[in-house]
Amino acid sequence: MQKYNQLTQDQRYHIMALKKTGMKQSFIADEIRVHKSTVSRELTRNTGAGGYDAKQAQKLADTKKSSAKKHIKMR
Repeated sequence: MQKYNQLTQDQRYHIMALKKTGMKQSFIADEIRVHKSTVSRELTRNTGAGGYDAKQAQKLADTKKSSAKKHIKMR
């Protein structure tokens, strides 16, 4: 089973830059080495009226991560 990794801030800024130049999602995914569905979900979740904003997306991700319940391993 492959381990899940969240997008980094650098990857989000890379997505924003490539999206502004008109690149397709599959090309963006290849560039940042993630699956194309990851890019699709990121753009869907974090695109507002002004378009995709990496700074806002990272802030939202940090907020979600800090408020998430922590996994406790039972022994």
